[in-house]
Amino acid sequence: MNKLFGHLRTVLHHRHLVMAYCFKVGLYRQGLMHDMSKFSPTEFINGVKYFQGTRSPNNAEREDKGYSESWMHHKGRNRHHFEYWTDVSPKTRSYEYVNVPDKYIAEMIMDRIAACKTYQGKEYTDASPLNYLTMVKDTRYSHPETAGKILFLLSMLKDRGEKETFHYIKHTFLKK
Repeated sequence: MNKLFGHLRTVLHHRHLVMAYCFKVGLYRQGLMHDMSKFSPTEFINGVKYFQGTRSPNNAEREDKGYSESWMHHKGRNRHHFEYWTDVSPKTRSYEYVNVPDKYIAEMIMDRIAACKTYQGKEYTDASPLNYLTMVKDTRYSHPETAGKILFLLSMLKDRGEKETFHYIKHTFLKK
């Protein structure tokens, strides 16, 4: 029962943060709809089963099974994950990364901030999302233009803070 409430509390806390951040940059629909797939049976049941409270249950599921069914379900339904943005190229007939639209890059940034705050708690700093991205080398799995935008925004967050970064995202990045 503790795992059930712990997982539910973590998901709701994360969603609340992302929603608040998305609202700050004008992404109201995305804020409201963020991570709704986490309440599907595939994701929620595995989330409870593998809940630890200090990291994503997907990592524990992956260690146990060799893959994460929850993650594969999640990334295929949520456009704020760059893994969603792969398709078969008509030219090469192989899977390639697609450049992510800016509104989903903005949601990625909000998601990363919220995830770091949720799992790091008091240890969080504005450098945490960039440090995490660098540590796991996530950008190598995205379109080069998308990776550049993500690195730019997370570097801005690290150097200038949330207020200035959110203002830039709302008034410049999303207005292009």
